[in-house]
Amino acid sequence: MEHSYGVSGWAGTGDGRRLHYMAGGDGETTVVFVSGMGLSRSVWGLVQPLVAERTRAVVYDRAGTGRSDDDPEPLCLGRMASDLDALLRDLGNGPYVLVGHSWGAPLARAAAAAEPGRIKGLVLVDPTDEQCELYFAKSARRRFAWTRRLVPAMARAGLYRLGCRPGMVQPPDVAAEHRAEDFTVRAARTMAAELECFLDDLPTLRDEPPHLGDLPVTVISGTAPAKYDRAVRAAVTDAHRRAADALPNGRLVQARSSGHLVMFTEPELVAAEVITAAER
Repeated sequence: MEHSYGVSGWAGTGDGRRLHYMAGGDGETTVVFVSGMGLSRSVWGLVQPLVAERTRAVVYDRAGTGRSDDDPEPLCLGRMASDLDALLRDLGNGPYVLVGHSWGAPLARAAAAAEPGRIKGLVLVDPTDEQCELYFAKSARRRFAWTRRLVPAMARAGLYRLGCRPGMVQPPDVAAEHRAEDFTVRAARTMAAELECFLDDLPTLRDEPPHLGDLPVTVISGTAPAKYDRAVRAAVTDAHRRAADALPNGRLVQARSSGHLVMFTEPELVAAEVITAAER
């Protein structure tokens, strides 16, 4: 039986590594989905198939996730953007719509800024945004450092796998791969490695944001109050609003029934915005 995502392919990087991707659908525009920190292709199971009904839609595994090779170098934003560039070159000349969730959103922005001529638009799904001052608080840095140590230990104890539960709403084949690949010790180490670079990449993003020119950018913000910390959710959504307002061709879309995991809770909204960007 055909996989929900379509068929697998492999893109090579300049240093001999391979990146795994899956593609479905057909169309002039290619949509590429970029997952959040430490996560593989297997978080887009409710969105990518909807988009593939209208155009070509690609999900991929970053280095150290899913079926892609590990990267011996630090997993910093520039390095991961270079890998995404290698994938785009393998997929063709475009045009592309890049869809990034969480930490995948700055990665999509960096890749778009590197060669904007091939990019048709960006859809940023509850993005990590350097406009949010909470990320720069001392307490946040301590929490990030603690998380970097804790997550691999949780994976070794089998507790990290509890984090797969929100993704179980996806198609069975995607959900099974999400559970099998995204909550292993390897996946936890990749997440920790990305988080280590995150602390240095965020100030750089704030001081030298990627230049997107007049590219259309849709920011989807999960505005449902957080169950345990309303102040954090309010600060994040405020940053999303300011980021969209600052872009020459930016647009804010509120996902009113969602927190951070909009692709699980309002997949039709995400898919509709992506299709609009692809067919613009």
